Amino acid sequence: MAIITEKVIETKHWSDKTFTFKTTRKPGMRFKNGEFVMMGLTHEGKNILRAYSVASANHEEHLEWLSIKVQDGELTSKLQNLEVGDEVIMNDKATGTLVIDYLLPGRNLYLVSTGTGLAPFLSIINDPETYENFDKVILTHTVQHPDELVYREELEFFNTEKEFFTLGKFQYFNTLTKADWPRQGRITKWLREGTLWPALGTETFDSKLDRVMICGSMGLNEDVTGWLESVGAKEGNTSIQGEYVVEKAFVTK
Repeated sequence: MAIITEKVIETKHWSDKTFTFKTTRKPGMRFKNGEFVMMGLTHEGKNILRAYSVASANHEEHLEWLSIKVQDGELTSKLQNLEVGDEVIMNDKATGTLVIDYLLPGRNLYLVSTGTGLAPFLSIINDPETYENFDKVILTHTVQHPDELVYREELEFFNTEKEFFTLGKFQYFNTLTKADWPRQGRITKWLREGTLWPALGTETFDSKLDRVMICGSMGLNEDVTGWLESVGAKEGNTSIQGEYVVEKAFVTK
């Protein structure tokens, strides 16, 4: 595994909490959709690296990244000031558990995220093969406030604008926890109360048929995996397929 350098080609600030940026991509930088790499900056002669999921699909010529902003964070306090032409560093090898291959074949795929945990699912929903494997692909994103719903407009129209490969199978469902919104509360509330399925207009979850990927806060991971285990779902990983997979490498400050 080697450290490589890429250049920033675009930045976008969504709010005072989140931003995205795109970088160049060397030909040898390969990954499976849903994987992460250790990415960061060199500061005062020291490499500062954190786990970041690649938000762009692996067929894209660039790399896209979604990050939080933490003013006193060792990495993000500097990362948020990136400008076009700046350089970032990263490992040239990706890894992670949020890969379709680690799930058993199934009916509907649920991609459950909070905050910047959305990132790996952006690469997965932009992969045409995802829609060849499932009847429906349902992305849920929970944040505190509306301005944290990054990519919201794109996701709301994703199914129609990308129908040539989604085949009409994609659904986007967002909830807020600290603001007035048509869909309020943690996604686990919707799961445990059984209100998610009528809201989506889809079949009630069946652990023998449906598959789940989870990426977000420690609380989300624990709550959703707890619910999944209670309904009979078993966890998969890089060595064995399961009904659900969860990413346990977090982006820290």
